[in-house]
Amino acid sequence: MTVTYTARVANARFGGFSQLLLLWRGSIYKLLWRELLCFLGLYMVLSAAYRFVLTEEQKRYFEKLVIYCDQYASLIPISFVLGFYVNLVIHRWWNQYLCMPLPDALMCVVSGTVHGRDERGRLYRRTLMRYAGLSAVLILRSVSTAVFKRFPTIDHVVEAGFMTREEHKKFENLNSSYNKYWVPCVWFSNLAAQARREGRIRDNSALKLLLEELTVFRGKCSMLFHYDWISVPLVYTQVVTIAVYSYFLACLIGRQFLDPAQGYKDHNLDLFVPVFTLLQFFFYAGWLKVAEQLINPFGEDDDDFETNFLIDRNFQVSMLAVDEMYDDLAMLEKDLYWDTSEARAPYTAATAFQRQQPSFQGSTFDITLAKEDMQFQRPDGVDMPLGEAPIDFLQRLLPVGPGVAPGGLLGRRLSLLRRKNSCVSEASVAASCTSALDGAASECGCGDLILDSILREPDLEPSTGPEMPAPGPAAETFTTVPMPVPRGPAPPWLPSPIGEEEESLA
Repeated sequence: MTVTYTARVANARFGGFSQLLLLWRGSIYKLLWRELLCFLGLYMVLSAAYRFVLTEEQKRYFEKLVIYCDQYASLIPISFVLGFYVNLVIHRWWNQYLCMPLPDALMCVVSGTVHGRDERGRLYRRTLMRYAGLSAVLILRSVSTAVFKRFPTIDHVVEAGFMTREEHKKFENLNSSYNKYWVPCVWFSNLAAQARREGRIRDNSALKLLLEELTVFRGKCSMLFHYDWISVPLVYTQVVTIAVYSYFLACLIGRQFLDPAQGYKDHNLDLFVPVFTLLQFFFYAGWLKVAEQLINPFGEDDDDFETNFLIDRNFQVSMLAVDEMYDDLAMLEKDLYWDTSEARAPYTAATAFQRQQPSFQGSTFDITLAKEDMQFQRPDGVDMPLGEAPIDFLQRLLPVGPGVAPGGLLGRRLSLLRRKNSCVSEASVAASCTSALDGAASECGCGDLILDSILREPDLEPSTGPEMPAPGPAAETFTTVPMPVPRGPAPPWLPSPIGEEEESLA
């Protein structure tokens, strides 16, 4: 039923879509020719009555009616309403196709997790996939008229081999007034659990993977049911239909050609066939027909889904995958490019030109820069090798003032924090700090770094606040201050508190 023309438009060429205009099956002409002939016939009847039936007085009144209808017909927002409606319908149409229950992923999982080459292992695999196919058949016969005509009753499903007589009895004995498409999925879960108990499924991870794929399959069946249940709101469909029909009903009168001798504005030409009005009807009414055809793709229109074909295909490939193809592997052998460092498949004469094309590296690989634009710029204009670190990042971000001057409290805290972090993060320095537990404070490398951070302040930019006194010889008295005994070795990722040691140093 689906009209496929992909091969006809594989290559873009002059008039590429023009060859599609002559197709009849699935075309707009097949959908719209009746409405178009009806509109043209009514237009001709009104035009003939105006020209040959009405009296002069009646003609004048009809001409005023024509001008009125033509003036106010443009107030109907047909493009806005119809455009949003068709966009909604097409989006819904494609999502319904994505919800078609396909067993490809499920059959691969069944074939890889349910083991056994004996008859019982084969029975497990085939029954599991038959239950999945049965669930798909039950939901499709609930939403598709083509599938319902193929399986009008459950007895037809039994005769087709999707369900056994015993399963039919259990299915009918379930007391539920709702759609029971989900029952085979429950049978699938119970059978998979039984296979796990017998060891056919070797671990719980494999069982979990199998049930997850079943959940995805069952979810698609459920979405088909909900798409069939919850339609596009009826009020929206009615608004669009009334807008289109009322617009062209007004066009039947408003687009009539009037007598040029009467001197009406924009009525200088008298034609019998309204060419552009027919084109407008063709586009707008055809747009509405597209929505009418796609709003339910489970019917028997030319572009509806081929549900019966999908049932046949899915049932055949699922049984083939879990039965004949189970544990059926070809002998392992080296591939053609085993000893080749750069494997590359050959090209035919028709595609040899593609081999000469360079591979795509990225959109920025073609950008060229001038030589002077590729030179690195040293930060802040400092003349130093690029490998050396510039002024500390935190020091450059903080404003310069009395509190952050080299001799200020905040400056000493920052310096102490940098030294302390570097001390803790290095394993060798940490080992020297640990030795201070025995009272040898002078051997602690961390203490030397902290004292150096206080004694040797970096040369920063001059402060805008009060000038701090320069460190004099009295600062050397701090070299004899013993370091406090650390409480214990700290993890390398956690610097010790700096507040207590700073107070002790002060």
